[in-house]
Amino acid sequence: MANYAHPETLVTTDWAAAHATDPEVRIVEVDVDTKAYDEGHVPGAIAWAWNSQLCDTVRRDILSKQQFEDLMASSGITPATTLVIYGDNNNWFAAWAFWQAKIYGHHDVRLMNGGRKKWLAEGRELATGTPHVHPAHYQAADADLSLRAFLPQVQAAVSANAAALVDVRSPQEFSGEILAPPGLPETCQRGGHIPGARSIPWGKACNEDGTFKSADELRHLYAGEGIDGSHPVIAYCRIGERSSHSWFVLKYLLGFNHVTNYDGSWTEWGNLVGAPIEKGVATAAAKS
Repeated sequence: MANYAHPETLVTTDWAAAHATDPEVRIVEVDVDTKAYDEGHVPGAIAWAWNSQLCDTVRRDILSKQQFEDLMASSGITPATTLVIYGDNNNWFAAWAFWQAKIYGHHDVRLMNGGRKKWLAEGRELATGTPHVHPAHYQAADADLSLRAFLPQVQAAVSANAAALVDVRSPQEFSGEILAPPGLPETCQRGGHIPGARSIPWGKACNEDGTFKSADELRHLYAGEGIDGSHPVIAYCRIGERSSHSWFVLKYLLGFNHVTNYDGSWTEWGNLVGAPIEKGVATAAAKS
């Protein structure tokens, strides 16, 4: 599929339609708009709410191992299930769910290329009911923290210039003009970006129909900002969901070996006392 490093991590809408009722496949919709699922979804798909089921709202963190196991078990998913995730906004939060599934060692997890946008544009069948799910048993692996960057690691990387930082937010967020996308409440005290970060908005990885651009196009996009896989990469955004999308592109579509998602992102860095920041517009390469 478009010469990606790991084409097995994507499925087409045709594939999803053909396997919608396959007992060895579980299709899950994860949307920015948590009400979209009720308006119509891929037949057989269940929904996960990003703001309640895919995070620990008390600890302000991703799911713990136990919480992840509980979610998978209640969703009828076993470690052998092929997990296919899709959503609105070009798979923005679907990629966040994918990232967490990989952290806890789910072997076969894929994104539906094009997400909800492509499914609707093709006029495919929509279901409105919630399918009955038989609970399963799920045992997760211990968290693979090589996929995740924490604040001390990011601070060390900035100090030593030891990694390429990719800010995947909008140019307006990168420059400090705005603190968060309209309508999204998680925010910070200061606008701007981490010193030395390159601005490569996450949406530039997608075509108009919501599918991912070809490997050659993606390679050119990142190489234009000096990101070619020769150095470790840390992606970040506001709360880690858009950077999960870019993390997926860099790790699975381009095959870069050392890519982490800093999910504390700007809501953490922008609220730190004494943390350095930069302001200013994105580079010409990132705007083009």
